[in-house]
Amino acid sequence: MDGKLADSISVQFPSIRGSLLPACEKYVLLACVGRRNFAAMPALASMDHATPLPRLYALRYATTLIVPIWALLAFTYQGWWTWAVPLHAFLLTPLLELFWRGKHRNLSEEQEKAALADPLFDMLLYLIVLVQWSLLFLFLIRLRNWNGEPWELVGNVATMGILCGIYGINVAHELGHRRKRWERDLARALLLTSLYMHFIIEHNRGHHARVATPEDPASARYGETVYAFWFRSIVFSWISAWKIEAARMRKAGLRPYGIHNEMLHAIAWQVGLLVLIGTVFGTLPLVGFIGAAMIGMLLLETVNYIEHYGLRRILSSNGNYGRVQHVHSWNSDHVLGRLMLFELTRHSDHHWKASKKYQTLSSLPTAPQLPTGYPGMMLVSLVPPLFFYLVHPTLQKLAGSEPDLDLAYS
Repeated sequence: MDGKLADSISVQFPSIRGSLLPACEKYVLLACVGRRNFAAMPALASMDHATPLPRLYALRYATTLIVPIWALLAFTYQGWWTWAVPLHAFLLTPLLELFWRGKHRNLSEEQEKAALADPLFDMLLYLIVLVQWSLLFLFLIRLRNWNGEPWELVGNVATMGILCGIYGINVAHELGHRRKRWERDLARALLLTSLYMHFIIEHNRGHHARVATPEDPASARYGETVYAFWFRSIVFSWISAWKIEAARMRKAGLRPYGIHNEMLHAIAWQVGLLVLIGTVFGTLPLVGFIGAAMIGMLLLETVNYIEHYGLRRILSSNGNYGRVQHVHSWNSDHVLGRLMLFELTRHSDHHWKASKKYQTLSSLPTAPQLPTGYPGMMLVSLVPPLFFYLVHPTLQKLAGSEPDLDLAYS
């Protein structure tokens, strides 16, 4: 009995949905685990959710707007307000997530349909585009008229950098997987604020195809420090994006580095933005913006580091790697990080189906779980011995029990 059979029973015999299926749910789930039928598990995990989706359910993700509010105060006032966003993201949130753990709770099929039909989920993402560019403009004005202390300036740059990471890249990641061209263009507009426009090329067409293999620069190796990973991922992801785009151009019968090359477009947009900022706002805002963009890049790469650290797909006898499974990504159900990062932390389900919208991503009991949320683990990764101490025991157990998993030693 698998997920499809359970759905078939509930459709053909609706009277037993409330009696037979809940009673045997755990046995069906165990059977699916034994057969490694991961595709059926999201449906099984949501069998006990028969209630309709609450009205304005999407507004729970609006809690992420606490960060822009702190940023608005940081760019308006002086003193400790300038550090409100870093303290919120990397002190308050990790501390709360040590005690406020999440649950393996997913939407039912009916709730998923309601969530997909609710425009508020998408409107929130579109609002983030406006918020990000507005705050960037305010940041540049603030630095053009700067008269504060150096430590306050560092706080403002760090604030803008976190905005570049959470919104400029993370929300762009969500929009970049959308089917509509104009939504992907919104993703590019966000990536422009982080000077990381090649991300949509390498991530969508490179990372998702090669994740958890030696060919993927964005998959961290077992024993690799986050500092070594930063260099490897940034440099080789950039090179990979050029190769991917050149191959696309050749396939289309065009010159590899002609005017239709998206990497050339990305460079043109980014250089144009830098020239515009330097001309209109001056040197300090230009340097501050570059610093903020670099912080955003490093935040992204730190997330990349913890998302697939040490996980490797099995190489088959025919020389190909097996399909990406849920065991090939690290996850977290800690609710604050989930809401702030638009469910990025349910990463296994994202790699199972990249086009799946954030509001419908599922938590799966077979997916590796981090000991705390993404913000906390990002901090822990900066201390490699501590990170290895917390993660390696779980990795060793997974490698010994999961037939689809190998350790990424090199």
